[in-house]
Amino acid sequence: MVDVLAARTAHLVFAALWAGSVCFVAAVVVPLARDGAFNRTQPLEVISGKLTSISRVSSLVLLLTGGHLAGNGYTFEGLVGTTNGRLVLAMVALWLLLTALVEIGVKRFETGLTGKKIREPARDALPVFRAAAVAAIALLIVAGLLSANVARLL
Repeated sequence: MVDVLAARTAHLVFAALWAGSVCFVAAVVVPLARDGAFNRTQPLEVISGKLTSISRVSSLVLLLTGGHLAGNGYTFEGLVGTTNGRLVLAMVALWLLLTALVEIGVKRFETGLTGKKIREPARDALPVFRAAAVAAIALLIVAGLLSANVARLL
C-alpha cells in the first residue's frame, strides 16, 4: 500500500513538473526568442538543456511509476476492456507523444542555437513546442479523469 502511495505521489509530482516546464517553454521562452527578446544564445541553451533533463527524468519516472501502478491495478483485460484501462492506454500514448515532441523541439531549437541564431530556430521549433504543450495538457486532463474515477460516472 505504501508503495502505491509513493508511486502515485511521484507520478503526480513529475507529471506536473514536466507538463509545467513544457508549457512554460512553449508559451513564454520560445515566443520571446522568436520575437527577439534575447540577444545571446547562452540563456536559451541553458533553458533547453534544463528542459531536456526535466523531460528525460520525468519520462523515466513516469514510465516506472506508471508501470508499477498499472501492474498493481489492472490486468490485460482491465486495460483494454474498461474505461479507466483505456484512459491508462491513452495516457501511455500521450506520454510517448510528449516525449517525442520535446526531443524534436529541443533538437530543432538547439541546432539553430549552435549556429548562433535565435529567431529562426525559435520560429522553427515553436509549432513543435506548442504541440508538446497540448499533449502535456491532455495528459493532465486524462490524469484528472482517472483520479476522479470517471468510469463510475458513466
